[in-house]
Amino acid sequence: MNFIKLYLIIVLLGLCKISLSQDVHWSQFNDNQLFQNPAHAGHFNGDYRFITNYRNQWKSVTIPFSTFSASMDMRKNNFGVGVLFFHDQAGDGKFKTIEAQVNLSYQLNLVKDSSHVLRFGLNAGLNHRQLNWNKLYFDNQYNGYVFDPTLPTNENYQSDSKSNVSIGFGMMHEWKKRDRFKIVSGIAAYNLNQPNQGFYSDVIKRDIRYTSFVKGTFQLNPKWDVVPSIQYVQQGIYRELLIGSSFKYYLIDTPKKYQALYIGGWNRGVDASFLSLGMDYNDLFVGISYDINYSKLVPASRMRGGFEFAARYIIRMFKPKKILHRVCPDFI
Repeated sequence: MNFIKLYLIIVLLGLCKISLSQDVHWSQFNDNQLFQNPAHAGHFNGDYRFITNYRNQWKSVTIPFSTFSASMDMRKNNFGVGVLFFHDQAGDGKFKTIEAQVNLSYQLNLVKDSSHVLRFGLNAGLNHRQLNWNKLYFDNQYNGYVFDPTLPTNENYQSDSKSNVSIGFGMMHEWKKRDRFKIVSGIAAYNLNQPNQGFYSDVIKRDIRYTSFVKGTFQLNPKWDVVPSIQYVQQGIYRELLIGSSFKYYLIDTPKKYQALYIGGWNRGVDASFLSLGMDYNDLFVGISYDINYSKLVPASRMRGGFEFAARYIIRMFKPKKILHRVCPDFI
């Protein structure tokens, strides 16, 4: 148990740093598990899990930043494996980031009834970045009166793309008293090898991304749960602290049919707040959120941030009941 206490102290220290704004993020961080921590691979009740996320932001300011991810993971006994695909495009130059990751996890039961569980995860990713120089504008293309795209830019491009490999590690702890009373926490570090992402001869290391989170589920009454969560992310000079909660209302909760609604709100440091709505329908979840920006960008954004969508589907394979022995009739 001393190891668990030390682990929780590390998580809380990671959460207690000063928060600054960060542009690239997921608001619905609880619904993009493999991006949050590789130990999440296989951490669900079922056999196969599929998750998609899409985000579109800053449409009111400039060319929208568009982000899409898709993941699939599965579990087998105490092991989990998952793959994640990530695509981001931003700005006039159509700056693209494409990444594919593989995640492996292992579950260690600390007690026989599995009420205390540790999970360890490994991450390996292939990252590709590309910029379309022809979409950018330069001073040399102004002829003194108007912009002329046919004029040469006089820029010497050494490269328009860069690829590298990254590795990461994560760890999680779950304490579960019952299905509607549990606490999950985790820490993770991505890009541990700090690969070179520079387009030129200069070496520009990709900063390590540290993530800490704590999430709880607590039953209020037979129909309502409160689901608070907090996440802290640090990458280089960037900081991001998200804190908030959702409330879950059970419409139907029977062994053969299950439906529930979610409504919640979170705050992201001095940058923005967002509201979220979601619904469980048996093994399908869909969620939508909207960011309300109140940073120094308000004169341009007019407090408009961006929409984000999430969907999750879990497949449960039919498992025939094991029969230890059969009672044969007398006539056999």
